[in-house]
Amino acid sequence: METLLFSIQNHIAQITINRPHKANALDTKSWEELELIFEQINDDDTIRVVIVSGGDSKHFCAGIDLSLLMSITQNTISCEGKRREKLRKQILELQTPINAIENCTKPVLVAIHGGCIGAGVDLICAADMRYCTNNAYFMIKEIDMGMVADLGTLQRLPKLIHPSIARELAFTGRAVSGIEAQQVGLVNKAFESREELDKYVWEIATQIASKSPVAIRGTKHILNYSLEHSTKDSLEYMATWNAAMLLSNDLQEAFLAQTQKRSAKFED
Repeated sequence: METLLFSIQNHIAQITINRPHKANALDTKSWEELELIFEQINDDDTIRVVIVSGGDSKHFCAGIDLSLLMSITQNTISCEGKRREKLRKQILELQTPINAIENCTKPVLVAIHGGCIGAGVDLICAADMRYCTNNAYFMIKEIDMGMVADLGTLQRLPKLIHPSIARELAFTGRAVSGIEAQQVGLVNKAFESREELDKYVWEIATQIASKSPVAIRGTKHILNYSLEHSTKDSLEYMATWNAAMLLSNDLQEAFLAQTQKRSAKFED
């Protein structure tokens, strides 16, 4: 990996955006590596939870690297229809790594410090849980660039916070502090320092990693499914899911552990 750092410890995968010289702005390589790394995570049964952070950079993510943005806009195809067709394809390709975060079978936590701007907001909205420092800030910067945010913020943010607040942020592009982000529900919790942030996120990840992998993966799948379907349809689907998945070794181990008053040990 050129733009990301990746490690696994105690069933927890840690992904660190590693472009501090560019304030962790995401270039073409970053998008390729994000998609690749989440494909690998899905295929690795030893991984039970994922943490994404901004590492040593001043910012969690400053958005899309301008070099990538310029390469998209400088389309030299003479045919107007083909040029627009290629642009649409490029946008869909950029959406794919963000979708991969949402569709990851393992819970994804993000630890945010400094600026989380533009594509950074797209990224965190696709995660399962968000945590930040008090002095972090969030901006839907696309509006100030004469653009409509096109990688998922406008689709996911209104499901995370009140729709009218999401609209305010999208229309104005104003910065939201970590403290306000907690107040409006964009993040689960805000912390005074990065040390406190990292410690808490690791503790939450460790707690998740101690649970049944089958149950955790199923819970995420059902939660995502229920966002897009009615309660009736979701309950029907839930019944079918558990008819297939309920009678697992994890269920037996959980019962035995409780009976024997010990911690459960689940297979990968």
